[in-house]
Amino acid sequence: MERSSDAEERQISNEARLIRGVFRAAGLAAGTAVRGGQWAVNTSYEVTKEITKAALDGESSADIADRTGNALRAIARSALGVTEGSVREIVSYVPTPSNGTSGQPPVAIGSHLHSATTQELRRRGDALLARSADVYFTEDVHPAYDRILDELAPDEARILRFMALNGPQPSVDVRTNRPLGIGSELVQGDLTSVPEQAGVRYPDRARPYLINLNRLGLTSTSDDPVVLSRYMVLEVQPVVEAALKKAGRAPKIVRKSLRLTEFGEDFCRTCFTIGH
Repeated sequence: MERSSDAEERQISNEARLIRGVFRAAGLAAGTAVRGGQWAVNTSYEVTKEITKAALDGESSADIADRTGNALRAIARSALGVTEGSVREIVSYVPTPSNGTSGQPPVAIGSHLHSATTQELRRRGDALLARSADVYFTEDVHPAYDRILDELAPDEARILRFMALNGPQPSVDVRTNRPLGIGSELVQGDLTSVPEQAGVRYPDRARPYLINLNRLGLTSTSDDPVVLSRYMVLEVQPVVEAALKKAGRAPKIVRKSLRLTEFGEDFCRTCFTIGH
């Protein structure tokens, strides 16, 4: 049988973990809602006071979390004047009986986010059409460029500059070798040394960099190869050699190329000062 002292220690430990989690949640909430340091200090003080009072009153873990959530709601509304949606986002960081402690499925943090209605989308679309018919309205660059710059890592900018200066680059797929190609499986695709050639600071992030550039429509992989001699350096790179070894006996290499899209070329000309 479990001793009562052991049970009490376990309960105290569980309570302590929950309280520490709530303290962290309060800090996250303050950073998420506003960048102002003074509000973060006030929030931490008020939430700490609520947690301490609840603990001294002997309340359960669920009651402590519920009281903390109420404190965050009140502080956010009175001190910040934020919307109800922002309040729900703040409080969603705090465990409550309704989002996991009572057997109910947890609510996704972003589930409350506002989605544009059909009328709002149509109003914006009609506004675009109206501007297109306005002979006095001028637009120097594509409006997406501003947003894209916010979604690029510095290393990704280096990759774009490198490709803008040097053109299409070799890329390969490594596949298993089967008679007549029937049943051949892709081992690893779109392998390239462009990030390393561009001099990125974080080579271990090369793959996510390339995926993001493709997602933004700035680069694409083409089945058209570049000059054959340019693949010699790529095919002895460690990442390609590892894929070849994994492919087994007589692996097949499919030579392709990585290149800027037309959109990507115009983006680079517009957003970067690229000299020779």
